[in-house]
Amino acid sequence: MPPETFLLLVAAAFLAGFVDAIAGGGGLVTIPALLLAGIDPVSALGTNKLQGLFGAGSASLAYASKGHVQMGKLLPTAALSFAGSAVGASAALLLPTATFERALPYLLIAIALYFALRPGLSDADAERRGSRRLFALGIVPVIGAYDGLFGPGTGSFFMLAFVTLAGFGILKATAHTKLLNFASNLGAFTVFALSGSILWTLGLCMGVAQFAGAKLGATFAMRFGAKLIRPLLVCTCLALAAKLLLG
Repeated sequence: MPPETFLLLVAAAFLAGFVDAIAGGGGLVTIPALLLAGIDPVSALGTNKLQGLFGAGSASLAYASKGHVQMGKLLPTAALSFAGSAVGASAALLLPTATFERALPYLLIAIALYFALRPGLSDADAERRGSRRLFALGIVPVIGAYDGLFGPGTGSFFMLAFVTLAGFGILKATAHTKLLNFASNLGAFTVFALSGSILWTLGLCMGVAQFAGAKLGATFAMRFGAKLIRPLLVCTCLALAAKLLLG
């Protein structure tokens, strides 16, 4: 790989880490960049999971250090995200994803409209809808499996679940999303690593850039809260939907 292409991929990882720590959607930047660099789709997915671990991990630590998420209490739920993603990634090695490609843009547009138009969304918590058991055992593994099988928009789906079902405010939902997203990345990464589908040198260098970008993004999110997270989440969902619709 030419050095300039390598450096551009590292720069893309930094930008992806920044955006992903705030609103999710980092794969919108990194996966197309990896594919444009001539990397085959399976290796692109595996390498993306490796570098994404650094970004999600960095953001999770940043949010936890400021008290926005209690990692110990969320670890059992994160384990379910990990397990679901591992199952999804195993299926991704065998199954076509055309159905998801057709349906996903419309789901993302619906999420964007929800966050753009629903009144009263803020950093304040609201009333919980549904039990914690249903959320942990029913919703989290399904989103984790989706992340392993396909991936784009996972953070948006976790955000939607935390806001609508758990009643979390925008900033708290973002903080909790990052830990579950880290777990789902780890589950898929494990499967892709065992299948030999990762470019390690590239993935680790992109990971360092992701770590730095995510730390900066989390700092911005904690400073500006819903004023920054909400519009960026809407824009990210719409941009990802447009990318999938237009190819």
